Amino acid sequence: MRRFAPLLLGLALSGCGLTPLYSGGGQAAVAQGLGGVSVPAIPGKAGWLMRNALIDRLGGQPEGAAARYRLDVRLDDKLTGLGLLSNDTVGRERRTLRARYQLVDVSTGAVLLDATAGSDAGLDVVSSEYATVAAEQTALENLTREVADGL
Repeated sequence: MRRFAPLLLGLALSGCGLTPLYSGGGQAAVAQGLGGVSVPAIPGKAGWLMRNALIDRLGGQPEGAAARYRLDVRLDDKLTGLGLLSNDTVGRERRTLRARYQLVDVSTGAVLLDATAGSDAGLDVVSSEYATVAAEQTALENLTREVADGL
């Protein structure tokens, strides 16, 4: 009987009139609302990565299309050295990416949402400067995706 409980629950809910928010795919009200959000340029490399990640997640506002909302994002990207070694070099770094974002109604200029999101990552500093720079860039790319998911 327990095997059939999910099936019975599904049948019971189908008759109650509830419909999923995303029913209808790209034509659903939620998808249309997300598609009506424009993301202006954000300064810096982290800003470029963040804007692209947000456009991917929001469905992308077509160029020249009138947006109903605007998502303003300000980033704070910090790289801090930790773990001082005996030869006075840094052995570990922490990269922190914080975003303050505001959802603005374009027609009225009213701020509908004002919040922050952030994430951090630790990375080892190795003897190869190239490997360290590559690790820092990879950390930035990963943090950008994580923060964009949190918006």
